[in-house]
Amino acid sequence: MYFAALLARTEDGWEASDTDLDDVETLSDLTDLAREASVDEDTVLLFIEQEDAWFGIIRVEGEDDPRVYVSDAAAAARSSYGEILVDEVVGGDEDDAATDLDTLDLDGTEDGEPEPETDDETEDTGDALAGPGPGDHPAGPVGDRDILTDLGVAEPQLLAVETDAMAEIADALGASDVLEAVR
Repeated sequence: MYFAALLARTEDGWEASDTDLDDVETLSDLTDLAREASVDEDTVLLFIEQEDAWFGIIRVEGEDDPRVYVSDAAAAARSSYGEILVDEVVGGDEDDAATDLDTLDLDGTEDGEPEPETDDETEDTGDALAGPGPGDHPAGPVGDRDILTDLGVAEPQLLAVETDAMAEIADALGASDVLEAVR
């Protein structure tokens, strides 16, 4: 079961509203929902939470591109709304994927030193070294970890959120009362 809510920043604080995701098929649809809730093109946060499995945040400000964070890509990729977010983050930037591959120790040694090649290793190994398939996503957070930093929720605090994510984040933003009103 999903819960989705919008938090729109105003001059007087945060305004919350629940939102219906029935007609959502793309990130553009989610972004449009957030922009509709915007007051004077100020910050709008769209939260999507699937029980305690994962949560996602889309941050929209005016006509800027949306910023996205997902707490657990592997869990989110198994749901329709989560897949929208994960595909945007993981599949949307080849440079990030290349950077991630560069940081991995792909030669199989612990210290990064390549082992001498033997005749057995020169055979074609097929997909054994091909890495994750297109549907495989990393377990753990992906996306913009600084999505809420300027609002008072630093990266370590965001990464530490585990259960009832929306309530914890809303509390840190000073918006827990308005969020509870729509729950």
